[in-house]
Amino acid sequence: MGVVLIVVFISMLALGVPVFITMGIAALASFVHSGRIALTQVPQQVFFGINSFPIMAIPLFILASDIMTDGKITDLLIKFCNDTVGHIHGGLGHVNVIISMIFGGISGSAVADAAGPSKIVMFMMRNAGYDKYYSGSLTAASSVVGIIIPPSIPMVIYALSDGKTSLMGMFAAGYIPGVLVGLALILVNVIESRRKGYKFRSQKLSILERLKSTWKALPGLFLPVLIIVCTVGGVTTPTEAAAMAVAAALFVGFFITRQLSLKRIPKIFLGSAVISASVLMIVAMGSLFSWVLTYARIPQTIAAWIGTLTTNPTILLSLIALLVFVTGMFVDTIPAVMILAPIVSAIAAKVGISPYQVALVVVVGIGIGMLTPPVAPLLFITSSIGKLRLEKLIIKVLPFLFAELAVLALIIFVPQLTTWLPRVLGYR
Repeated sequence: MGVVLIVVFISMLALGVPVFITMGIAALASFVHSGRIALTQVPQQVFFGINSFPIMAIPLFILASDIMTDGKITDLLIKFCNDTVGHIHGGLGHVNVIISMIFGGISGSAVADAAGPSKIVMFMMRNAGYDKYYSGSLTAASSVVGIIIPPSIPMVIYALSDGKTSLMGMFAAGYIPGVLVGLALILVNVIESRRKGYKFRSQKLSILERLKSTWKALPGLFLPVLIIVCTVGGVTTPTEAAAMAVAAALFVGFFITRQLSLKRIPKIFLGSAVISASVLMIVAMGSLFSWVLTYARIPQTIAAWIGTLTTNPTILLSLIALLVFVTGMFVDTIPAVMILAPIVSAIAAKVGISPYQVALVVVVGIGIGMLTPPVAPLLFITSSIGKLRLEKLIIKVLPFLFAELAVLALIIFVPQLTTWLPRVLGYR
């Protein structure tokens, strides 16, 4: 059964069949080959995959980010970042990273960040004299932060797929790695900007002007703070915080920026619904695929095999990171997390590794995989939006890719980066 599942899955991927269809066909083929499982399990497991209160956070976070973009709240955040750091050497590059960190605290999606606010900053950089491939590579790389700084859609998927790791604990574990990734990208931007002579283009503003910019951006800055305080503080669940973010974005768009109109609302909801439906379809089929994996004892077998290689936690985490990296090269983000979660959690539990440390290794590794061909969704989105040649963009993104790999290594070798904050907040 397991052999049929893997062979059909790899074969369908090689033929270029969409991932969610591939997972469904592979699972169905294994059901038929086994002959021991009723086919009624197929619709049951598909429905079970999305019949969950926590998973409602996904469409709500997507809707919140779309409302922010259409209500021009994102524009205010970009102006705030530009007025704050845009005057320094390589300043617009810093703006690109910082806006991804702020927007990541709202949308939970790297793709939404790349296609939204980061796209705007990319063209600002190009108009200011930055090389178009450099600005594109930084845009793609900074968007990775969108799934590391909570809320994070892949974290929600991981917690649902694993069933044993606290989502709130994962959120708490994500802040320090997310900030470290942002700082690493800023450091590379400083080095590259000095080497390539990217001077500042924005005039340094007075303190009064910067205070005005901050005041105008406060509604947008309030949204990620609202989500952080409500979720990590235990006031709300992530789903409830996402609903609050939607309500807050609507209020700001209608009554503060006054850029939203009732005529635009149906179009915004429709666009968010289309994106959410595509994500949830993958989640539904991924649930079926993960159930077959577990039924065939593939995660347990792989965990037992890796466990025979070593019992050293650091080496095991390095092997897990390698497994995640290779998987991320060929499988899209959400199905990759769904496939890997039960495998890596079993490996971690066997040798006493913190579930939060291994979960962040997966999330950060998957984020890096979003920059790695052949799938590389962030590179494809950026190249399409910026009309850039993909092969040249791949080369230009390498310095940023190495910086993110360095942070992944830190997460592996310094467990406290992912375990300290959850422990302080009472998550075990």
